[in-house]
Amino acid sequence: MSLSKRSWAEPFKIKMVELLKMTTPAQRLKAIKEAGYNTFLLKSEDVYIDLLTDSGTSAMSDQQWSGLMLGDEAYAGSKNFYTLEKAVQKYYGFKYLIPTHQGRGAENLLSQVMIKKGDIVPGNMYFTTTRLHQELAGGTFVDVIIDEAHDSENLFPFKGNVDLNKLEALIKKHGAKKIPYVCVAVTVNMAGGQPVSMENLKQLRKLTNKHGIKVMLDMTRIAENAFFIQQNEKGYANKSIAAIVKEICSYTDGGTFSGKKDALVNIGGFLVVNDKKIFEEASNLVVVYEGLHTYGGLAGRDMEAMAIGIAESVQDEHMKARIGQVQYLGDKLLEAEVPIVLPVGGHGIFVDAKRFLPHIKQDQFPAQALAAEIYTDSGVRTMERGIVSAGRNKKTGKHYYPKLELVRLTIPRRVYTQAHMDVIAESVQHVYENRKKIKGLKMVYEPKYLRFFQARFEKL
Repeated sequence: MSLSKRSWAEPFKIKMVELLKMTTPAQRLKAIKEAGYNTFLLKSEDVYIDLLTDSGTSAMSDQQWSGLMLGDEAYAGSKNFYTLEKAVQKYYGFKYLIPTHQGRGAENLLSQVMIKKGDIVPGNMYFTTTRLHQELAGGTFVDVIIDEAHDSENLFPFKGNVDLNKLEALIKKHGAKKIPYVCVAVTVNMAGGQPVSMENLKQLRKLTNKHGIKVMLDMTRIAENAFFIQQNEKGYANKSIAAIVKEICSYTDGGTFSGKKDALVNIGGFLVVNDKKIFEEASNLVVVYEGLHTYGGLAGRDMEAMAIGIAESVQDEHMKARIGQVQYLGDKLLEAEVPIVLPVGGHGIFVDAKRFLPHIKQDQFPAQALAAEIYTDSGVRTMERGIVSAGRNKKTGKHYYPKLELVRLTIPRRVYTQAHMDVIAESVQHVYENRKKIKGLKMVYEPKYLRFFQARFEKL
């Protein structure tokens, strides 16, 4: 047997387990009804395998747990802040760091400091909290991702790329002064965890330099993006994940980061910038929203664990196993002919609910209905990424109708085994075989902001 065909295993061993509650179909049906067919409103104790999100759900390493004991809980100047600052400078290369309680805290700071009323903020597909903070600051998000990103069957390996022609046309239409920055997500969550190529980042940097526009990263899953560059982009096969991560950052001016994803912690994030003026403004504002600029809403121990997690996140063997598990589940679903977003992305499998449930109209929330059905079948909790997540146009009050109507099976890092992936695949396959019985939903409660978190539904 050739070495390339041999089995691989995770580069860690398990030293503690969390026991799970096993439920019956009747119990799950009762639970999902009480939750208004919204998987966010389920109690976690009623969930068998939790694929709701990869945010804050990772298993920390023994080194990270040890780091918690090194917490310096001083209100000002905690030594853990300086440890985190060194890690950020070493692995990402940015000059200035402002910690926040999580990624959306950093999004708020960035938006408040950089966006003026009437500004246009281009980005490679929206993300829910990012767009909301941009809108609350008076800006308007405009999608400039390549068209391939909206096609779940397109096999282009870098579907997260910015369409430079779309961006240039936007600059021409509104003027560079109306564009405070281009927001670039690596990887792109709403497109199915799709990566951005290094060449695209280089060309974007050239274009924005020409017009004096900054580039700000949503760098939450930057190490996963680096893995895809390493695997699929010419000239990077022999470069380490760490080196690729730092090169990605070198073509940008700063970014927001949720440590709850790549950095393998349960809470925490930060804003990073190279511009001293932006840093000073954000440092002042963080005191209003989060906490002092040397803790930003975090305990010292959380900053220590995040610094260690950053170093672990860029290890090649870790990333090979992390993406490998996602790919394994994707291969299982493809074997069962379940329609999913291709290529398989970084942090999860995205099931194409439009192709899975073609008999349900988009305004009857097919992805929401499918997520509820998967839970009822097996206790596996997934989440909707479609019309519910997209929300409403604030001017017209009408639903946004995204081209992609997806159910996200998000894989926490270092939490589940391959056997869990088999259980998930079998459940989704079973639901697919019985898909014609699934009915749509009607929304009976809708909150003002980020409705996918708290909306409630009834079956039609």
